Amino acid sequence: MKKKLLFVIDSLDTAGAEKSLVTLLNLLDYSKYDVDLQLFAYGFPLEELVPKEVTILPPIAYTIFAQQGLLQASVESLRHRDFRMLQSRVKYSLSIRKGAPNNPQKAILFWQHAGAIIEQNQLAYDVAISYAQGVPTYYVAEKVKAQKKYAWVNVSYSYQASDRQFQQPFYERFTKIIAVSESTKSMLAYAFPDLTGKLEVIHDINNPQFIEQMSKLGVGFDDGFDGIRILTVGRLANQKGYDIAIDACRRLKEQGIHFRWYVLGKGPLEAEIKQWIKAYDLENHFVLLGVKANPYPYFRDATFYVQTSRFEGFGLAIAEARMLNIPVVTTRFDAVFNQMRNGKNGLVVDMNGKAVSDGIIQLLQQPELKNQIMHYLHQEKKGNIEEMNKFYQLIG
Repeated sequence: MKKKLLFVIDSLDTAGAEKSLVTLLNLLDYSKYDVDLQLFAYGFPLEELVPKEVTILPPIAYTIFAQQGLLQASVESLRHRDFRMLQSRVKYSLSIRKGAPNNPQKAILFWQHAGAIIEQNQLAYDVAISYAQGVPTYYVAEKVKAQKKYAWVNVSYSYQASDRQFQQPFYERFTKIIAVSESTKSMLAYAFPDLTGKLEVIHDINNPQFIEQMSKLGVGFDDGFDGIRILTVGRLANQKGYDIAIDACRRLKEQGIHFRWYVLGKGPLEAEIKQWIKAYDLENHFVLLGVKANPYPYFRDATFYVQTSRFEGFGLAIAEARMLNIPVVTTRFDAVFNQMRNGKNGLVVDMNGKAVSDGIIQLLQQPELKNQIMHYLHQEKKGNIEEMNKFYQLIG
């Protein structure tokens, strides 16, 4: 008899956790597992890559309500004479406007205001997995019936005392807490010392054959530019260090280098980044491309991949660049040495614009170093689908 699994994630947008989940779902043995997937937002690109064997569950009632305009939501509340969802939505909106909370804090505020009125999942599962921290974790902890529950944590960040106090009771309900890197595990152990016995590591799963196939589908850059192409992929958020990237870009321009720096992603800093681009006269040098359902043709055609992150759980985009043999220049965030070998498969530099631009210039001015890195990339082990064995051992 097949085991019944539930995965829960915010959406299937194009960030690292989402790509990792889609890869996992495409490697799963469906002769042994019956799989449901619960999302909190729908209509994002990676939904197209979910295997047909997976049942994507319908939206939760509150998420449907939250997508309505405020007037429509008010009318519906009045018609049903039930104002709980409306009150929750207004309180959450007001709490967000009081400050500038980060994503973990937003998730906490959301659950504090909406958690009580989100309905229970009426099915029973052998295994339920929250494949991202935040709302999926709170949902699986409180709203799902399962013999075993596992919480994935794919971001390494410092937990504030209030965050730890709120999150610990939820994590206590899980059988195991899965970190995607040793550094993420260390940060969790420091934040939640009482839960150390629940911690395990399963790296973000990436499949080089899948990445290679996707890189050959569709088109990449189409602007006719004939110089150095630099690529960065990631959400337009403080974590990804776009202020560092802009500073590095400015320095490269001042050096007279013939290049363009392209960014795939969207996020809350988009307007601010556009202001930086204009302020430094970088319109022809730093190009925001938005989100692409298939980013891999852009990786394929890039000269260098550059990551300016302040922190990462693993750094899946770096792994994708490596799988396509693209030299990497990256900042020295906590988890970077889980996959980078400085001077071997790329360069690991200090977390500032000068260091990043110096790393790029070093690869341009030392072709023998670039060639050595390219040779190493072609020889090094690609992907980690063996992590699926850890996953199977986990879920039984």
